[in-house]
Amino acid sequence: MKQRAGIGFDVHPFATGRKLILGGVEIPYEKGLAGHSDADVLLHAIADALLGALALGDIGQHFPDTDPQFKDISSAILLNEAYDLVRQEGYVLNNLDVVLLLEKPKIAPYLQQIQKTIADIFWCNPNQISIKATTTEKLGFVGRGEGVAAMAVVMLQERKDR
Repeated sequence: MKQRAGIGFDVHPFATGRKLILGGVEIPYEKGLAGHSDADVLLHAIADALLGALALGDIGQHFPDTDPQFKDISSAILLNEAYDLVRQEGYVLNNLDVVLLLEKPKIAPYLQQIQKTIADIFWCNPNQISIKATTTEKLGFVGRGEGVAAMAVVMLQERKDR
């Protein structure tokens, strides 16, 4: 069985007047993330990992921030479309490992909901999705509370029905 691995990384600064969406889940907080879409840094990193695993470019190529149709769009829609491309290439998700880097807010209470939301997009068991969050011990832009970063690694496997 063929397998492909991909890595994704994304960063967004905090902005006032926006909702904080992480992993497709709205997290109560005084700020959201700045971006053309809903700026879900977690789902953007996952989409880049998916696309990278099959050398299909990156999220900016498929969903450019210059295109008005993507203004304020849910990143769950973008991730679903990226996963459709993966399936068209004959692959499905084997597993996903994600690290979210932020000082605040604490998201431990939302990790299971994020895991389930992502598993639903991939039509897979939640135990195939690992979501972790960490701080940067007050170092760098994340540590100063200026923004959020996310890293994702995916392993894809060839679809059995191919």
